[in-house]
Amino acid sequence: MRAAVYHGRGDVRVEDVPIPVPREDELLLRVSAVGICGTDAHEYSTGPHMFPIAENHPVSGHVGPMIPGHEIAGVVVATGSAVTSFTEGMLVVSGAGISCGECHWCRRGRTNLCRSYSTLGLHQHGGLAEFVAVPANTCVDAGPFGVTPDTAALAQPMSIAVHAMRRGRLDSDDTAVIIGAGGIGAFLTYAAAQVGATVLVSDMDQSRLDIAGALGAKYLVRPHGEESIKAKLAREDLIPTVIFEVSGSLAGLSESLAIAPRGCRIVLVGLQSKPVDIEIRTVSLTELELIGTNAHVKSTDLTEALRLLASRADGWEDIAPEAISLDDLVSDGLVPLAEHRSTRIKTLIDPWIAATRKTRMS
Repeated sequence: MRAAVYHGRGDVRVEDVPIPVPREDELLLRVSAVGICGTDAHEYSTGPHMFPIAENHPVSGHVGPMIPGHEIAGVVVATGSAVTSFTEGMLVVSGAGISCGECHWCRRGRTNLCRSYSTLGLHQHGGLAEFVAVPANTCVDAGPFGVTPDTAALAQPMSIAVHAMRRGRLDSDDTAVIIGAGGIGAFLTYAAAQVGATVLVSDMDQSRLDIAGALGAKYLVRPHGEESIKAKLAREDLIPTVIFEVSGSLAGLSESLAIAPRGCRIVLVGLQSKPVDIEIRTVSLTELELIGTNAHVKSTDLTEALRLLASRADGWEDIAPEAISLDDLVSDGLVPLAEHRSTRIKTLIDPWIAATRKTRMS
């Protein structure tokens, strides 16, 4: 089969490799579409950071060149001998996160905190290929939701947004501020609006703000000149109860702390690249909550992600308008993402095409 193989920084090659043979607890998927994200671009441009290229991964055992891709949708073409809940021909989504099911956190339903957690496409071969073998317990049958394969490929990042929203305990009487309207920020906007919360989204890119408005944000802020989140909140007489910092920038974190009123919950979705000084005394005296969020819980978040994706009548072409080929992965996918000039909120790859095509979301 053809696959995109990561060899090191700036070195991803499309190669012919063997089709994987599924283990007894795995499915073999014919990949329909797979998304890439900032993590993939970061590994390509400055890595390897988490890709186990030079040393064995402590959980997966993988070492050496690796097939990335952790946002996977595909059709089951073979099943392992122990698999009973999936059959050939099913369209499924893999959440990619692999947990043991037996440790302290797994027994409490927080599988993303598993002591031996690993992820397809980050710690072992993933879905940027024509076929991929995935553990059946990472998968959800997308059939009952009536979504297309392209829409199904958005389920994993949508599940990250769903998990972040749940970590923030967002409810219909909340006012949510979302800083950063990229991939996760866009999905978070839709999820928050569907809960019934009042949503304000801030981003430097006007086109992303326009999409955020279409996804349900009531208030939009493009910081420039005198325009700021603080000014907008004051003008609209809004008091934020939950702030989602999605940009991963120091400016975004500083803004979150600056606008947070007493008792506010700040959910740290974006990852800071360096240590940050925070005035903890203020956090204590004003009862702020700083809440971390990471990955998702397949049993709850991935199913809800599919439900949300299916619920949007207008489809998701505005989020992912095109699918590109494996041959264009670097030039039209990873490099624009790494250089922060991608024109798509989400980039999908179809490993079976030779030229870019429009996505089919409905």
